Amino acid sequence: MSQSFPSDATQQFVEIDEIKDGVVMLRSGGVRAVVMVSGVNFELKSEDEQDMITSAYQNFLNSLDFSIQIVVHSRKLNIEHYLAKMREIYNAEPNELLKNQLSEYISFIQGFVKENEIMTKQFFVVVPYDGAAFADVKKGFTGISSLFSKKKQSTKEVDQESAAQKRAQVKQRVEEIINGIERIGLRAVPLQDDELLELFYNLYNPETVEKELKK
Repeated sequence: MSQSFPSDATQQFVEIDEIKDGVVMLRSGGVRAVVMVSGVNFELKSEDEQDMITSAYQNFLNSLDFSIQIVVHSRKLNIEHYLAKMREIYNAEPNELLKNQLSEYISFIQGFVKENEIMTKQFFVVVPYDGAAFADVKKGFTGISSLFSKKKQSTKEVDQESAAQKRAQVKQRVEEIINGIERIGLRAVPLQDDELLELFYNLYNPETVEKELKK
């Protein structure tokens, strides 16, 4: 599956050229993969467990010979589908006592969410590969937050590696990232094409997404 980005007036500011096989191809010639990582409630861990997690995380970072970007994406939790399901259960419930309890529960949830915004967090690791011709370790790299720019990005010198070779290299790095994260005790899953498209849409259209959630 390959998703290309149109070159209209809006999309000319997008550094992404296409998304294919779970890899983001940049106009500059580099490639990026994105790994979703599960979270952990650090405060609920014992002191020994916290020390183990911290040590494992340090070892993971020290083992890498390339740069990564860690992104925390926060957004409001949409519970409309859950409430709609509860209303269906309420309407189908023949027992009046249970219906009253369901009605009170639905009202409580609605009131609680209205007074207290519930946020959900997602954690991502952006894995880069800019080609053997570029020292991406020393120079840093373009991460998620910089893939959209107000200024048109300049094109780097094209190296000799093919797109397929770059995808293979970044996927090898993804495996290294996943193995390291799992040693910390967390789950890590690389995003595929549709998931990458949804991620970028949510990141760069927050107002539109918020309106869609309120419908």
